[in-house]
Amino acid sequence: MGYDEPGRDGSIEPSSGVPAAVLENVFDDPSHGEPGRDRVGVHIGWEIVLLVGLAAVAWLLWREDPDVLRGSGLRTLLVDVVALGLLTLAAGLSLRTAAPNLAVGPVAVAAALHFAEQGDRGVADAVAPAAAVAAVAGLLLGLAVVVLHVPGWAASLAGAAGVVVYIEHRSAPVLVQGEYDPRRHAVYLFAGFAAVAVLGGLFGAIRAIRRLVGRSRPVADPSRRRGVVAAVVTTGALVCSTVLAMLAGVLIAANGTAPVAPTAGLDWTVLAIGVALLAGTSAYGRRGGIFGTLFAVGLVSAFLAYAQARGWSVSRWALGGAALGVGLLVTRLVERYGRPGPVIADAPEPVSDGAISSGWAMPRPRPVDNWPPALPTPSAESPVDPWRSPRWEDEPRRWDDDER
Repeated sequence: MGYDEPGRDGSIEPSSGVPAAVLENVFDDPSHGEPGRDRVGVHIGWEIVLLVGLAAVAWLLWREDPDVLRGSGLRTLLVDVVALGLLTLAAGLSLRTAAPNLAVGPVAVAAALHFAEQGDRGVADAVAPAAAVAAVAGLLLGLAVVVLHVPGWAASLAGAAGVVVYIEHRSAPVLVQGEYDPRRHAVYLFAGFAAVAVLGGLFGAIRAIRRLVGRSRPVADPSRRRGVVAAVVTTGALVCSTVLAMLAGVLIAANGTAPVAPTAGLDWTVLAIGVALLAGTSAYGRRGGIFGTLFAVGLVSAFLAYAQARGWSVSRWALGGAALGVGLLVTRLVERYGRPGPVIADAPEPVSDGAISSGWAMPRPRPVDNWPPALPTPSAESPVDPWRSPRWEDEPRRWDDDER
């Protein structure tokens, strides 16, 4: 197909008259979702709401206990934000690939117990084996999801049950060993988390990356396989999700002042997925915001600090359930107003094989309406000499009088 010169806006229009927007959508695979670019306006609007909520809760916290937002109190709060943020990133990443990882909570608790027991060996020696085990567990989980082609939530729930069995081997809380204090690097940890969250959102807003990450999102029969690329992306996301959950557990143990209790950890799963949905990540996969994770994690962490300052006892089950409820409403909002807008354009006319092979597209001849004749049709009964017809006379005759 031939192309014309670039237009005023720099876009090149095909010589067949097909608009550039239509040509761009030609290369979308309909089996991977709606053609076109997802709209991000709904995400920006919701993130403004989250930012306003974060500012309001931070102001209430400042009025209740200013020490929480300065000095050692602020450093402790920042580490709590990073721990919950890593767990939310783990849940959000698996949600974006349409394979939610419900084992993130138990993995975090298991990692916290391991670090509490092995922390005296040093941070590197304690974290490296846990990271290796988490990566292998995530790989096995991913293979189970893509080889059997089963829902991620079902396979990860089975994996969570296995992790809970490991946790139940501890009958009593474990006191954290070692002297590692993450509060000394609180600012750097928070900056790293914020950079990962925002950059991940920015890259996820790019059309090609968004469609690649959400390739496992079902668009027809959910039991149909989505291809090799979808399998690789889903497996990689589950590996990263499990490792992020392990790092979150290490920070939870190191930043705490009480011994690590051997609980099932599913309350952490509910809270993490609830915050991820609250941040604007769709429960169906693929769609998500840019700053939503950062704002949602900050909002929930500030609320927990405010509740503690007020002396309230807030259950993670209750907070996670509330976040899930609001997050499901956000999912409906995102799916309704975040899908690609309709492209209104005339359908291109089919081109013959000869035009395609030669690179030229010739327009088809269009039917011509019945034009009026150039001259009036003379009557057959009284033929008129064209040279004596009045239509050639613009004024009364003078020189061609009959008496001449």
